[in-house]
Amino acid sequence: MHEKPTSFDIAFLAGVSQPTVSRALRGSPVVSLETRKRIEEIARQLNYRVDKNASNLRSQHSNTLALLLFEDPTPDDSLINPFFLSMLGSITRASARQGYDLLISFQQLSSDFCQDYEDSRKADGLILLGYGDYEEYRPRLNKLVEQGTHFVRWGPVVSDEPGVSVGSDNAQGGFDVTRHLLAGGRKRIAFLGHATSHYPEFFDRFRGYERALMEAKATTSSALQVDAINLEESGFNAVNELRARGVEFDAIVGASDLIAMGALRALQESSIDVPRQVAVAGFDDIPAASLTNPPLTTVMQDTRRAGELLVETLLRQIAGEPATNSVIPTKLVVRKSG
Repeated sequence: MHEKPTSFDIAFLAGVSQPTVSRALRGSPVVSLETRKRIEEIARQLNYRVDKNASNLRSQHSNTLALLLFEDPTPDDSLINPFFLSMLGSITRASARQGYDLLISFQQLSSDFCQDYEDSRKADGLILLGYGDYEEYRPRLNKLVEQGTHFVRWGPVVSDEPGVSVGSDNAQGGFDVTRHLLAGGRKRIAFLGHATSHYPEFFDRFRGYERALMEAKATTSSALQVDAINLEESGFNAVNELRARGVEFDAIVGASDLIAMGALRALQESSIDVPRQVAVAGFDDIPAASLTNPPLTTVMQDTRRAGELLVETLLRQIAGEPATNSVIPTKLVVRKSG
């Protein structure tokens, strides 16, 4: 006797995910008409019938993913790092293609992620964007691992880290932008951004910056590095700190575009010509980077691929399949600031 066909059989024949089959057979508008008709025809051919009661009893899934954003200080009321705005779109599209709804919320660090989402069946897994001070944040990740929560985060791939991460090749990006400035004749390049394990993405970018300087036998000095967080105001203040130190510099690498944009404003308010006297470059390629005056040279992170990998990695965990860290290449974008 042949076994009864399952929704996984239909998914295989239709070339779609099993959640897409489930959604199509219950008439969800998330699934395109063409795909739904193809799935319904395969189901008819297999003589497949949906037992809704049994399906509900068996199912441990909500067919929903939770995207949790860390609240960042911003000059407006959004409290969202502008870099994450383009990633929101790519994650939403990737989730929809896999037949999943996306629940978007801020991370509530005083509460229990697992209790609020996966354990309560609100979501089958978590995508985490942002973390603040990583050393303070890491215990939260350890707790998620201990609880068996399915989660993936955007951020640096750190040795012995809890869980699975998707991130950019920050060190290579820092190297590429610094090498570009060196090739343009800059000799004393400053780095604005924290360079410690508390901010590992910035630290990796700093390591790439240092490597480029050492390979070129260019000037390196601790006085040319100023701590800054991901705010324009922080970049503005960092330039003023550089000048207060009396250190000479002819270029700046900002650990983020926001930092670089603040640096650009500080230089212009001091009547320092960019890029003739000081070149400025950032990191992220947020939309505003092309709108500064002059437009900002920066390092682009591939947010489209990032969204796809975050969703794919989380769904592998949910399906009980192996999931590993992913590192996405960056791309140097040269504009008129440096």
